[in-house]
Amino acid sequence: MRYDTITLALPKGRLLKDAVNFLIKAGIDASEVLTETRKLVFVKDNFRFILVKPMDVPTYVYYGTADIGIAGKDVIEEKGYDLYEPLNLGFGECRLSVAEPVDIKEPYDIEKLSFIRVATKYPKITDRYFRSKGIHPEIITLYGSVELAPLVGLADRIVDLVQTGTTLRENGLREVDVILYSTARLIVNRASLKTKYHIIKPIIDKMKRALSD
Repeated sequence: MRYDTITLALPKGRLLKDAVNFLIKAGIDASEVLTETRKLVFVKDNFRFILVKPMDVPTYVYYGTADIGIAGKDVIEEKGYDLYEPLNLGFGECRLSVAEPVDIKEPYDIEKLSFIRVATKYPKITDRYFRSKGIHPEIITLYGSVELAPLVGLADRIVDLVQTGTTLRENGLREVDVILYSTARLIVNRASLKTKYHIIKPIIDKMKRALSD
């Protein structure tokens, strides 16, 4: 691997295509990442692209395995690592919301709740949010379809990502509170920013220009 290689962590799933298209617009050829293959590492010019689960992108960047990465704000907040976040890339818009069954006996009222049992893939954000409201949550961490939890009695409510709300409606749920709004962000390892500043700064500048075009 070249001494001036920059490793960029990309999230598999819903953000990947937009992330690759944005990189191409910024003059970084990541097109091979979208080919039908099981490969997880791609090298092009002085870039090494690694494909990881969305929730793992900040971890790879924080520990320096990747110099930079693209991750949703929801994931960045959940992980809570000390990362440099220079750019809001704007795509992948969604929101992290509280939802409950439409036929729940006691509808959501933040002023009256003192306890809540909630299923989520975002336990840290969820706990922090409800505690800031004076509510002590019992959090059940799930990694699959969170919408199932209220339907089978595992939890009263859920905290999950919402884009259109279609999945909630199809499962008899309604959105009752928004915790945060999320878009894709550029994140940078702080040590890499210092040791490879002469390489990373021009990359950030290219991305800024791509955002303004």
